[in-house]
Amino acid sequence: MNAIDVFNGDADGICALHQLRLHEPREARLVTGVKRDIRLLERLGDVRDAQVTVLDLSFHANRAAAEGLLERGCKLLYFDHHFAGELPQHEGLEVHIDTSPDLCTSLLVDGYVKGAYRAWSVTAAFGDNLVEQANAVAKTLGLTAQELEGLHTLGELLNYNAYGASLEDLHIHPEVLYRALHAYEHPLEFLGDAPEAEKLLRDFTADMVRAQRRAPILDHKAGRVFHYPNQIWVRRVMGVYANRLAAETPEAATALIVDNADGSLRVSVRAPDDRPGGADNLCMAFAGGGGRAAAAGINELPSADLPRFLEAFQEAFKD
Repeated sequence: MNAIDVFNGDADGICALHQLRLHEPREARLVTGVKRDIRLLERLGDVRDAQVTVLDLSFHANRAAAEGLLERGCKLLYFDHHFAGELPQHEGLEVHIDTSPDLCTSLLVDGYVKGAYRAWSVTAAFGDNLVEQANAVAKTLGLTAQELEGLHTLGELLNYNAYGASLEDLHIHPEVLYRALHAYEHPLEFLGDAPEAEKLLRDFTADMVRAQRRAPILDHKAGRVFHYPNQIWVRRVMGVYANRLAAETPEAATALIVDNADGSLRVSVRAPDDRPGGADNLCMAFAGGGGRAAAAGINELPSADLPRFLEAFQEAFKD
């Protein structure tokens, strides 16, 4: 049976697959994309009789494609922490889905492989801005403060690389990054040795300097909202910078808005760290919105809806 691994191109998707393939090595076709490309199973429209592993992609967003694969004789192993909706009952479907706000897909895989490669799940949790959970899980590893900071840095870098409107926006294609990373059993070895890690750190630092020069368009007790132009460096940095801003004000929410080429707006929302909920409901109230309770987004918000979004943002996080 042919094998296909389908994974989100961010820190969580890459680290989840890496752990799984260290534990269960196999040759497989890789299917991935930018972080916002969440309907990756649609690329498998002609696939049948395959073993498909899916990591860090909403089942709800891929339901029709997943059901089609099952009907064509495929077996699906599914790991995710996003909203799934009602799951079909099928002998070919094995799911490990938990939407708890303190989990990411790599932490689910960590449980599946019994903690064999836990440093990678810690890295992914940092990348997904689950800082408290990452620190808690890392206590089992006996890391120094410097080593823990290294995992935090790498998680941010891997996540940073996944942001963009298209693969051309990214510094490194997620498949190329995964293959480079998969040569290393420990994340600190990759961070200290791989040229890909050196490149991401250099470029990330330059992008962050530019991002920090922008003032918010809304500064309210509910949270802050920042608006950026349609530039490649903005699309790359927006997700990780949103996490950084959220950490600065844990009692309030954060949203970053970026102009799309067609005049619409791309929105990234972070719920308050002290109350990690509501981001998904806010974004799903707008067409093209989705995500999880602590972090969500809208791919194409009409610019005319910006005032309505700002009002909804303040209402969602007013308490």
